Amino acid sequence: MEATTPPVLTLTGPVAREQATGLGDAVFALLAGPGAGARVVVCDVAGIGPPGLAAVDLLARLQLAARRAGGRIRLRAPDPALRALLDLVGLPVEVEGEAEEGEPALGVEVEVEPGEAAL
Repeated sequence: MEATTPPVLTLTGPVAREQATGLGDAVFALLAGPGAGARVVVCDVAGIGPPGLAAVDLLARLQLAARRAGGRIRLRAPDPALRALLDLVGLPVEVEGEAEEGEPALGVEVEVEPGEAAL
């Protein structure tokens, strides 16, 4: 089975609350539209500008739109301050290049019982 590249949505700043509806609709369409096979939309946030509550609100709305479509968002190139702010408010968002929750990081072997094959 061939792996597909997830669609990328580039977010630029400064973030305005008015962006949320249009971008949320775009995420929903990418995940639920005709021919959509993706379960993840990558949000490139490198150009989002200084992190603040407007950025957190936007990302929360995008995550909600993705979940309604049966998928999720994954951040690309988040500023460390944005990641800290997301952690502070308790918004769980995946970051590109990190192991997903519940999955071991690449190169990490899972311990198994004697006699069982390694994963």
